[in-house]
Amino acid sequence: MSRPAIKKIISGGQSGADQAALDAAIAKGCPYGGWLPKGRKTENGPLPLRYIMSEMGSGDYRKRTEKNVLDSDGTLIVSHGELTGGSLLTRIFAGKHKRPCLHIDCLSGSDERRLAEVLEWLRENRVEVLNVAGPRRSGDPVIYQAVRELIEEVLSPSS
Repeated sequence: MSRPAIKKIISGGQSGADQAALDAAIAKGCPYGGWLPKGRKTENGPLPLRYIMSEMGSGDYRKRTEKNVLDSDGTLIVSHGELTGGSLLTRIFAGKHKRPCLHIDCLSGSDERRLAEVLEWLRENRVEVLNVAGPRRSGDPVIYQAVRELIEEVLSPSS
Protein backbone atom coordinates (compact mmCIF):
# COMPACT_ATOMS: atom_id res chain seq x y z
CA MET A 1 0.00 0.00 0.00
CA SER A 2 1.33 3.44 -0.91
CA ARG A 3 2.25 6.09 1.63
CA PRO A 4 -0.02 9.10 2.11
CA ALA A 5 1.02 12.18 0.15
CA ILE A 6 2.08 14.58 2.90
CA LYS A 7 2.72 17.96 1.28
CA LYS A 8 3.74 19.89 4.40
CA ILE A 9 4.60 19.37 8.06
CA ILE A 10 3.71 22.13 10.50
CA SER A 11 4.27 22.57 14.22
CA GLY A 12 4.53 25.27 16.87
CA GLY A 13 8.33 25.21 17.01
CA GLN A 14 8.62 24.34 20.71
CA SER A 15 11.50 22.17 21.92
CA GLY A 16 10.87 18.43 21.88
CA ALA A 17 8.14 17.03 19.63
CA ASP A 18 7.59 20.20 17.57
CA GLN A 19 11.23 20.68 16.61
CA ALA A 20 11.62 16.95 15.95
CA ALA A 21 8.85 17.13 13.35
CA LEU A 22 10.45 20.16 11.70
CA ASP A 23 13.88 18.49 11.65
CA ALA A 24 12.39 15.31 10.16
CA ALA A 25 10.71 17.34 7.41
CA ILE A 26 13.96 19.17 6.66
CA ALA A 27 15.90 15.88 6.58
CA LYS A 28 13.38 14.37 4.15
CA GLY A 29 13.10 17.46 1.94
CA CYS A 30 9.44 18.00 2.84
CA PRO A 31 8.07 21.55 3.02
CA TYR A 32 7.47 22.68 6.60
CA GLY A 33 6.23 25.65 8.58
CA GLY A 34 3.72 26.60 11.21
CA TRP A 35 2.99 29.40 13.62
CA LEU A 36 5.21 30.52 16.50
CA PRO A 37 4.42 32.85 19.39
CA LYS A 38 5.65 36.43 19.03
CA GLY A 39 9.40 36.63 19.58
CA ARG A 40 9.78 33.04 18.23
CA LYS A 41 9.29 32.01 21.87
CA THR A 42 10.29 28.53 23.05
CA GLU A 43 11.26 27.25 26.49
CA ASN A 44 14.92 27.58 25.44
CA GLY A 45 14.65 31.13 24.10
CA PRO A 46 13.89 32.24 20.54
CA LEU A 47 13.66 29.51 17.90
CA PRO A 48 16.73 29.74 15.65
CA LEU A 49 16.19 31.67 12.43
CA ARG A 50 17.20 28.63 10.34
CA TYR A 51 13.61 27.45 10.89
CA ILE A 52 11.39 29.34 8.43
CA MET A 53 8.17 29.86 10.39
CA SER A 54 5.36 32.41 10.71
CA GLU A 55 5.28 34.55 13.83
CA MET A 56 2.03 35.38 15.61
CA GLY A 57 1.26 38.90 16.77
CA SER A 58 0.91 37.52 20.31
CA GLY A 59 3.23 35.60 22.62
CA ASP A 60 0.30 33.40 23.73
CA TYR A 61 1.06 29.72 23.16
CA ARG A 62 -2.67 28.93 23.11
CA LYS A 63 -3.30 31.15 20.07
CA ARG A 64 -0.37 29.57 18.22
CA THR A 65 -1.63 26.09 19.06
CA GLU A 66 -5.12 26.82 17.78
CA LYS A 67 -3.83 28.46 14.57
CA ASN A 68 -1.71 25.40 13.73
CA VAL A 69 -4.72 23.11 14.27
CA LEU A 70 -6.79 25.31 11.95
CA ASP A 71 -4.09 25.54 9.26
CA SER A 72 -3.70 21.76 8.95
CA ASP A 73 -5.77 18.89 7.58
CA GLY A 74 -5.10 16.88 10.73
CA THR A 75 -3.07 16.86 13.92
CA LEU A 76 -0.82 14.07 15.16
CA ILE A 77 0.05 14.24 18.85
CA VAL A 78 2.87 11.98 20.03
CA SER A 79 3.61 11.36 23.71
CA HIS A 80 4.88 8.89 26.25
CA GLY A 81 1.68 8.42 28.28
CA GLU A 82 -1.42 10.52 28.74
CA LEU A 83 -1.73 14.00 27.27
CA THR A 84 -1.15 17.00 29.52
CA GLY A 85 -0.56 20.74 29.13
CA GLY A 86 -0.23 22.04 25.58
CA SER A 87 -0.61 18.56 24.09
CA LEU A 88 -3.98 18.14 25.78
CA LEU A 89 -4.97 21.65 24.68
CA THR A 90 -4.08 20.72 21.09
CA ARG A 91 -6.49 17.77 21.24
CA ILE A 92 -9.18 20.03 22.71
CA PHE A 93 -8.75 22.56 19.88
CA ALA A 94 -8.91 19.79 17.27
CA GLY A 95 -12.21 18.61 18.78
CA LYS A 96 -13.59 22.15 19.03
CA HIS A 97 -12.89 22.75 15.34
CA LYS A 98 -13.89 19.23 14.25
CA ARG A 99 -10.43 18.51 12.83
CA PRO A 100 -8.97 15.01 12.60
CA CYS A 101 -6.63 14.27 15.49
CA LEU A 102 -4.68 11.15 16.41
CA HIS A 103 -2.83 10.59 19.67
CA ILE A 104 0.03 8.10 19.53
CA ASP A 105 1.28 6.90 22.92
CA CYS A 106 4.83 5.60 22.46
CA LEU A 107 4.44 3.51 25.61
CA SER A 108 2.00 1.16 23.90
CA GLY A 109 2.50 -1.12 20.93
CA SER A 110 5.50 -1.60 18.69
CA ASP A 111 7.14 1.00 16.45
CA GLU A 112 5.72 -0.87 13.43
CA ARG A 113 2.18 -0.88 14.85
CA ARG A 114 2.31 2.83 15.67
CA LEU A 115 3.59 3.65 12.17
CA ALA A 116 0.85 1.54 10.58
CA GLU A 117 -1.78 3.31 12.70
CA VAL A 118 -0.49 6.75 11.68
CA LEU A 119 -0.33 5.84 7.97
CA GLU A 120 -3.87 4.43 8.04
CA TRP A 121 -5.20 7.54 9.82
CA LEU A 122 -3.44 9.85 7.35
CA ARG A 123 -4.97 7.99 4.39
CA GLU A 124 -8.47 7.78 5.88
CA ASN A 125 -8.48 11.51 6.63
CA ARG A 126 -6.69 12.55 3.42
CA VAL A 127 -4.18 14.58 5.41
CA GLU A 128 -1.79 16.56 3.22
CA VAL A 129 -0.81 19.27 5.73
CA LEU A 130 0.08 17.54 8.99
CA ASN A 131 0.33 19.41 12.28
CA VAL A 132 2.62 17.55 14.70
CA ALA A 133 2.45 18.22 18.42
CA GLY A 134 3.59 16.71 21.68
CA PRO A 135 5.46 17.51 24.87
CA ARG A 136 8.30 19.95 25.12
CA ARG A 137 11.76 18.63 25.90
CA SER A 138 11.67 19.63 29.59
CA GLY A 139 8.55 17.51 30.09
CA ASP A 140 9.82 14.50 28.12
CA PRO A 141 13.57 14.45 27.38
CA VAL A 142 13.26 11.50 24.94
CA ILE A 143 10.26 12.68 22.90
CA TYR A 144 12.46 14.35 20.28
CA GLN A 145 13.99 11.08 19.08
CA ALA A 146 10.64 9.23 19.09
CA VAL A 147 8.92 11.92 17.00
CA ARG A 148 11.87 12.43 14.66
CA GLU A 149 12.02 8.71 13.84
CA LEU A 150 8.23 8.41 13.40
CA ILE A 151 7.90 11.43 11.11
CA GLU A 152 10.91 10.40 9.03
CA GLU A 153 9.24 7.00 8.53
CA VAL A 154 5.93 8.67 7.62
CA LEU A 155 7.74 10.78 5.00
CA SER A 156 9.77 7.90 3.58
CA PRO A 157 8.62 6.28 0.35
CA SER A 158 7.26 2.79 0.86
CA SER A 159 9.76 0.05 0.28
